[in-house]
Amino acid sequence: PPLQRLEHAVHPWVAFVILPVFALANAGVMLQGASLGEALSNPVTLGIILGLFVGKPVGVSVACFLAVRLGIASLPEGVNWTQLVAVALLGGIGFTVSLFISGLAFMQADLLNFAKLGVLMGSAVAGVLGAVFLKLSTGRNRA
Repeated sequence: PPLQRLEHAVHPWVAFVILPVFALANAGVMLQGASLGEALSNPVTLGIILGLFVGKPVGVSVACFLAVRLGIASLPEGVNWTQLVAVALLGGIGFTVSLFISGLAFMQADLLNFAKLGVLMGSAVAGVLGAVFLKLSTGRNRA
């Protein structure tokens, strides 16, 4: 049908161009006056990056491991633990809700800006590494 063809034609543009530009524009991160080194040395930025990149994947992985070991759940057929951990890394992408919570938690403009930068950096690292690990872990199973 024509509508499905149109949807498939615009999907890459929406997913990879329009939505990210919209999200970054609405994040409202002020890059003036702050260096990347200053942001990376700030405990707010570091805490959020570690929370998204380490905390969320560890939490998801451990919860899945416990659920499988306790017999509450089982891994789907064809899925291994490496793939599950890779998907757990993707769980570290926390853009919208993380920015919302940052806005509620930090009233000072400089701390809010560091928090927003932490969300952007942590989500980017988690997304890239999760995608790479998922690609590597699924590539091995196809051979």
